[in-house]
Amino acid sequence: MENPKTLKIFYFLTIILLGSSVFGQNTKRDKMEQLSFMTGEWVGTSRGYENGVVTREEPAYENIKYDLDLNILVIELNTESLQLHTIIYYDEKDETYYYYPFSKNGVTRAPAEFKDRQLMVWRNEKTRYIFRQTSEGGFQEYGEKLIEGKWIKYFEDTFKNTK
Repeated sequence: MENPKTLKIFYFLTIILLGSSVFGQNTKRDKMEQLSFMTGEWVGTSRGYENGVVTREEPAYENIKYDLDLNILVIELNTESLQLHTIIYYDEKDETYYYYPFSKNGVTRAPAEFKDRQLMVWRNEKTRYIFRQTSEGGFQEYGEKLIEGKWIKYFEDTFKNTK
């Protein structure tokens, strides 16, 4: 006959393990759902800047959707000058989002954080990308470079949902 104390310990450990597993999945799911403002089929304009002056302006199209049961966010960007296939992933162990942009030249990896209702990607200490929802319900992403202690915008993509 089995020891009732052993069975209680077994049940207790099973409940703790199942609970922590479900909690971990919910944490990751919650983190990925914070990025839902980015999802959609978007059409807009991509602009490049130098010294605050627009130097490039072209149509831009973006399709952003979740994949793998909300474990990744996939961004497909197309403009005349740039095609990117980007994956955003939340790593529970590191407690960090990672941004993987794939282009014809290869792939890189950059850490990101969700702060003040926007995703901020750190390409390096002096370059960052910011993804945010606009007050009109649109979507915007822009890049900034740190120059002489000041963040200077060098590109901006502004979109409206096609639906």
